[in-house]
Amino acid sequence: MDDVQGNPDQDGPLLAIVDCANVVGSRPDGWWRDRKGAAERLRDRLAADGLPGRTDDVEIVLVVEGAARGVESVPGVRVESAPGSGDDWIVELVAGAGDRDRLVVTADRELRRRVGDLGADVSGPRTALG
Repeated sequence: MDDVQGNPDQDGPLLAIVDCANVVGSRPDGWWRDRKGAAERLRDRLAADGLPGRTDDVEIVLVVEGAARGVESVPGVRVESAPGSGDDWIVELVAGAGDRDRLVVTADRELRRRVGDLGADVSGPRTALG
């Protein structure tokens, strides 16, 4: 498949993996009082609006952990409940994505390094929040 905005050898659209805890935690809006509700609000925003500024086809995966586990997937956003560390699960998803173009949305420096070493692009929380 030839995608002018990405890798011509990729298998599917851009895979955008959103580090929910990191993105939600980037704004002090009281998210800590209801972590699951904050994750659901981010999921719903991504399902309604996609990634702000992106016009190409994107598969969005929202990785949740801890108190946010159990958030359900909705059309447009697949939710992955990390069995342990959210960062480790994100690295697993990136590593298992083959030749697809991958974008990880996080501000976590160590996670940025780990997924960057696997060839993923990285952007900060504003990518998901607009």
